[in-house]
Amino acid sequence: MTAERPAPQNAPDVLVVGAGPVGLTAAHELARHGVRVRLVDAADGPATTSRALATHARSLETYEQMGVLDDLLPRGQRVEHFTLHQNGRRLIRFDTDYSRLPTRHPFTLMVDQVVTEEVLRTAAARRGVEVEWRTRLTEFEDTGDGVTALLAHADGTTETVRAGWLVGTDGGHSTVRKRLGLPLRGDSSETWLIADAVVHCDLPRDSIHWMRTPEGTVMLVPFPEPGKWRLLDTRDATYHGDDEAIARRFARKIRAGTGTAVTVEAPTWVSVFTIQQRMIPEMRAGRCFVAGDAAHVHSPASGQGMNTGVQDAYNLAWKLAAVIRGQAGEALLDSYSAERVPVGASLLASTKFATVLVQLKNRYAAAALRGLFTFVRCLPPLKGRIERKIMGGMSALDLRYEDSPVTLRAEGTAVGTVPPGSRLSRVTAAGTERSTGWRELLAELRESGWTLLAFARETDHHALSRLAEEYAGTVRVRVVVPGPDSDGPPGLRPLADPEGRLRADLRAAPGSWLLVRPDGYVAASGADLAAQPPRPALDSLGIRPGPAPATPASTPASTPVSTAGDTAAYGPASAPGTAAA
Repeated sequence: MTAERPAPQNAPDVLVVGAGPVGLTAAHELARHGVRVRLVDAADGPATTSRALATHARSLETYEQMGVLDDLLPRGQRVEHFTLHQNGRRLIRFDTDYSRLPTRHPFTLMVDQVVTEEVLRTAAARRGVEVEWRTRLTEFEDTGDGVTALLAHADGTTETVRAGWLVGTDGGHSTVRKRLGLPLRGDSSETWLIADAVVHCDLPRDSIHWMRTPEGTVMLVPFPEPGKWRLLDTRDATYHGDDEAIARRFARKIRAGTGTAVTVEAPTWVSVFTIQQRMIPEMRAGRCFVAGDAAHVHSPASGQGMNTGVQDAYNLAWKLAAVIRGQAGEALLDSYSAERVPVGASLLASTKFATVLVQLKNRYAAAALRGLFTFVRCLPPLKGRIERKIMGGMSALDLRYEDSPVTLRAEGTAVGTVPPGSRLSRVTAAGTERSTGWRELLAELRESGWTLLAFARETDHHALSRLAEEYAGTVRVRVVVPGPDSDGPPGLRPLADPEGRLRADLRAAPGSWLLVRPDGYVAASGADLAAQPPRPALDSLGIRPGPAPATPASTPASTPVSTAGDTAAYGPASAPGTAAA
C-alpha cells in the first residue's frame, strides 16, 4: 500500500512541472512577482548531458531583465558570423547586422544548456524556489477554482497538492499536455546526428561553419571551452557506439568542406535524433498552461527551441502573477495563447525552411547556391539586406504583439519610435554608455510590474501624482526630467535624462507617454497626457490597483508612491476594467 504524505501547510499559488530552462524561468519570474511556487521534476537531478547551445539576443535581454545575465555572459562564446564552405572553398561569410534592431547584445551566445540551467536554478533558489527532484506528476484535475495534483516521490510515497494554477514545462513528451488532451499536430522528417568533440583546426571560433561536401552537409558550432565544437551531420546518422569512427567521419567531411587540415578527437557525447515539427493550437486549458517543448517541438536548425520556450515562460509568468495578485482580470491569461501560439507557428515554418537549407541534399541546388552566393558576395547592399533579414528572425528582436489583446493601437499620430506591441529596450551598448536616461530606463525594466513612462509638462504633474497614488503597487509612474537635480512631480520618482538622448531616441514630444508591460513591451501610448490620458488605456487593459509587489532581497526596493492630490486625475474616474480583451 502506498503511503501518502500530508499536504503542505502553505499551498502554492502555482505548481510548475519540469525544471529545464523553461520551468526555471517560469518559477523564477513568478517568485520575482511575489507568487508562491513549487517546482517539481521527475529526473534524479540536474542534467549533465549537452543539449541546447544557442542563446539569441532577445533571450539575452530577457535574462538581463531577470537579473541573471551577468552570471551567464562570462561562461559563453560570442558568435557573430555564419560562414559557408563548399568542396574546399569558402563561399561567403554572413555577418550579424543589428543596425535596424538596436540591442546591447548584438550576437548569439553559445553556452551549454547545462550551464544555463545552473545559472537559472541558482537564481530561482535565491528567490526561495528549490527544485524538487525525483518528484513525478501522475494525475491532476482542474476543479474550476484550482488544480488538484497527485505527485509520486522517489521513496514510494504520494502527495496530493492543491494549487491555484498548473504550468507544464515538461518537454516534448509532456504529461501535462497529454492529460489535457491537447493535440500535438505536425510531422517528423529527417534523422540527424550530433556530437560534441574537440576539433583541432584553424576555423574562426566567432562563427558557425556550414560546409557542403560530396558526402553531404555538416555544421560546426563553437562551445566556450577551448577547441570544443558541436558537430552536426545531416546525412550519415548511423552510430553503433564507435566514437573513434564518428571522429574520423567528421574529420574527413570537414577537410573536404573547408580544404584545411583538421583532426577530430573522440566525441564526449553523441546523439541521433529524428526532427519533429509539431505544435498545439492552444497553450491554455482552464487553469492549466503549457510552455516550451510541451507546446511546440521543431528542427534545431536555427537554434530556436530553448529561446522560444524561455520567452513563453517569461510572457506567461507576469500575466499569471498579475491575476493571482488581483491586479488584472482572468481574461488577461487568454492573451498568452493569443501571443505565443502564432510565434510557435511562425517558428515551425522558418525552421522547416532552415532544415532544407542546412541539409541541402540536391546537388543541382548546391551548384546553384554556389553561384548565388558568389553573386551576393559582390553586392554589399544585397548581402546586408539578407543579413538583416536573418538577424530579425533568429534574434526575435523584431517580434511584435501588435494584434494582441494586451496591445492598444495608438490613435492618430504615432507616438515616438516604439509603436505599441514592440519591445522598448531599443538601444545599443554604446548608446547606453552615453545616456543616463537609457541606463535608468533599463534599470526600471528590471523591476516587476507595469511602468508609465511620462514625458510630462509641469501642468501634467498634479494629475500624474493622483494617478500614481491610485495605482500604487501595480503601475510605477516615472516622469522623465532633464537632470538628477530637476524637480519632478511631488512624491513621484523622476527619471533623469540630462543628455536628452532618451527623449531624442524615442522621439518623445512634451506631454507624450508610454505604458510598458512587465516584460518590456509597449502596451499603449499617447501623444498628450491631457488630451489622450492613460487612464482609459489602464481600464481597457484590465489593470487594477493592487498590493505592492514583494521586493526580493537581491534587488533594491521601489520607492513607494503615496501622494495626496486633488480630485482631478487623468481620464474619467471609472473603476478599472476586468477584462484584458
